[in-house]
Amino acid sequence: MVTVSPSGNTTTAVTYTPIFTYTVSGSAVSNFTWSSIPATYKDLIIVTGMISSSGGNGMGVQFNSDTGSNYSFTYITGNGTSVASGRASNTTNGQIDRVAANGAGITHIMNYANTTTYKTILSRGNTSGEVFAWVNLWRSTAAINTIKLFPNDSTNFNVGATFTLYGIGA
Repeated sequence: MVTVSPSGNTTTAVTYTPIFTYTVSGSAVSNFTWSSIPATYKDLIIVTGMISSSGGNGMGVQFNSDTGSNYSFTYITGNGTSVASGRASNTTNGQIDRVAANGAGITHIMNYANTTTYKTILSRGNTSGEVFAWVNLWRSTAAINTIKLFPNDSTNFNVGATFTLYGIGA
């Protein structure tokens, strides 16, 4: 798509292209994996919508089946009365969202197909009682072609939870 800016310059529009959508149906699930992610986009976006989940902890993420201690994250959260922050290094998964009733989040995975740099992941969102932001680093130069999501507190994603993976064009 080509657009013309008010100054008359031609620009290329950045677009979100849906790659995968997963909605939990039938019964709750403890995790799911998107595989065979094409390397044809610049960045990836994950949009989540939780429905009455029994958990309240973070949502874990692993790339390319990597369960080694190659993830680090920092977070901040607040509920209008108090704030909290924390960080962890050398963990076996990243943290990208909250698993809680009526929560929504968006996660940006930058340069996911680049094979010369580590991957940076930014996530933000809200639940019915808090807002949060996470910054993650996956210490691998591998292109991301598989993403596994799971509640970090060993609960489940309940029926109705939705997850959509978008590719962002260059």
